[in-house]
Amino acid sequence: MSLAYLSDKSIKQFIKSALAEDIGDGDHSSLSSIPQKHKSRARLLVKDDGILAGVDLAHKIFKEVDPELELNILMKDGDTMQSGDIAFEVSGSARSILTAERLVLNCMQRMSGIATYTHHMCSLIKSTKAKILDTRKTTPNFRIAEKWAVAIGGGKNHRFGLYDMIMLKDNHIDYAGSITKAVQSTQKYLKEKGKQLAIEVETRNLDEVKEALSVGGVDVIMLDNMMPSTMREAVKLINGQCKIEASGGITEMNIAEVAECGVDFISIGALTHSVKSKDLSLKAF
Repeated sequence: MSLAYLSDKSIKQFIKSALAEDIGDGDHSSLSSIPQKHKSRARLLVKDDGILAGVDLAHKIFKEVDPELELNILMKDGDTMQSGDIAFEVSGSARSILTAERLVLNCMQRMSGIATYTHHMCSLIKSTKAKILDTRKTTPNFRIAEKWAVAIGGGKNHRFGLYDMIMLKDNHIDYAGSITKAVQSTQKYLKEKGKQLAIEVETRNLDEVKEALSVGGVDVIMLDNMMPSTMREAVKLINGQCKIEASGGITEMNIAEVAECGVDFISIGALTHSVKSKDLSLKAF
């Protein structure tokens, strides 16, 4: 999967940090109870239905713990999983398998939960042009895995962080004094810094939509917590002059109605902050 934030460097950095948090000065449970040269095998058992995610990451985690571990991959990221499936088998040092086990499961269980929910939400608007976006409402230091899971589930990633896109939200606008002042100041800043970043502006009513259009240079207008009737009016006002994102209070019950308003994107924080992890386990065999 070609995503800018999924560089070898960023993934390796994430894995090293997560392993350091878990292992500290040693996996003393395994070191004390398992002979150094003991070899074993384990299977990743699926105990839930949904969309599988985190297989590629699991492979990298095992290899970071012990390059000599061997994996037999039976299912890939994005596959539909059912209780009873076996996603992969790992063989090699028993100590190494045990040391990697918890990080692999923590990542895969949460990523599979996110991918499953994202896939479900995408299916509810498949007859429209709208695409599902994630947000920055992610777990600190785990964003790379959570956004990866959204992409696996069929969603699109919004900006990865504060550095790769300008988003002028309500507080920016209130502090700046108006949408016009915020946008004009942003355009001046980007020119001075020699940066080319897309500009998105959050709007709360039709007057703010009109202002965002009139100031010029806005790439995306966000319609925040608007009623569908207001949203349809906003879409007509914008009339293709820029992309449109709907945000705020999006649920399974109203997402189809929002999508049918004609927006390009629908952002949903719940994709990453409110999902239930899927049940997976790693068992020796």
